[in-house]
Amino acid sequence: MIENFYPVIPAGGSGTRLWPLSRKGRPKFLFPLGEAERSLLQATARRLLPLADLDRLLVVTGAAHADAVREQLPDLPRANLLAEPSPRDSGPAIALAAAVAHSRDPDAITGSFAADHVVADVPAFHAAIRAAAEVAGSGLLVTIGVTPTRPETGYGYIKTGEPLGIGAALAVDRFVEKPDRETARSYLASGDHLWNAGMFIWRADALLAEVRRQLPDLYAGVTAIAAAYAGGDGTRIHEQLWPTLPRVSIDVGIVEGAAARGRVGCVPGDVGWTDIGDWDTLGSVLPADDTGTVTLDVDDLLNLDSHGCIVAGSGRTVVLLGVRDLVVFDGADVVFVCPRDRAQDVGSVVRALRDAGRDELL
Repeated sequence: MIENFYPVIPAGGSGTRLWPLSRKGRPKFLFPLGEAERSLLQATARRLLPLADLDRLLVVTGAAHADAVREQLPDLPRANLLAEPSPRDSGPAIALAAAVAHSRDPDAITGSFAADHVVADVPAFHAAIRAAAEVAGSGLLVTIGVTPTRPETGYGYIKTGEPLGIGAALAVDRFVEKPDRETARSYLASGDHLWNAGMFIWRADALLAEVRRQLPDLYAGVTAIAAAYAGGDGTRIHEQLWPTLPRVSIDVGIVEGAAARGRVGCVPGDVGWTDIGDWDTLGSVLPADDTGTVTLDVDDLLNLDSHGCIVAGSGRTVVLLGVRDLVVFDGADVVFVCPRDRAQDVGSVVRALRDAGRDELL
């Protein structure tokens, strides 16, 4: 256990690059994509509980998914599930969780851990979070950086600086958005860029001070909502104030600005981390057969001279003949096929469907 530690699981988004498996009404964190017996959400909660009691675990999710989250985490205290009335991105969600934790415990340290990530080395993960909590005690905002193993264009990066003198922690010079292939290769070669795993640890008061400095309207809103929850009127005030809050990610809205002022540290943590953001990545974490083919909910697959495919089905027989490296989704309402190397572009399909008014497929 980490003293005064309040882990936060933001469980939001619709996972557009995993469409049509992941939809608005049934997002990817509710599926068992990393562990056969547990959903991504359940696996995330399970690896956090050795670090904090269940009564300090906070989950932030959309109102549409609140019932599904309660079903998957039945022992989570009801007051620890914060249901967003509407999507406002990760900034308001994580800031509100920090404000709620601070209202309960002025010495709270909060950590943010996305509901849709896979961590293979849990002991290393626990060690990294303990080290980050120690650095966070100094008042810095802290992130976990993962050593890149390939020139990945689907992840953000952290440009690290000098050692901080606290364990293996490094200063963060800046955060870099998803690069093109050539830039990603240069980051890999530099040795001073880590993958941004989106895992943050900080004293709640330190984060809230940065929110107040950079986004005072957000600070006023989340602290008012947290105070209302403490006073027993949280749901009404949450619904009233939430639409007025700025829609911004925690990275862009808070952490990047704090890094520019030298207020962010990084703990390297090679924890076997994967963000299951697209079909190709999903194929890398699920077991494959001797042809390199991955199946998900496929009862009957006939594979003839085909290799490296990802097949998800709805119960019908799927036949592959002489194809390589395809994604094949055979659903009840849509059939989707694309090359694995176009997995990053699946979000464009979702945008096209939205523009065409095909909301029933989203």
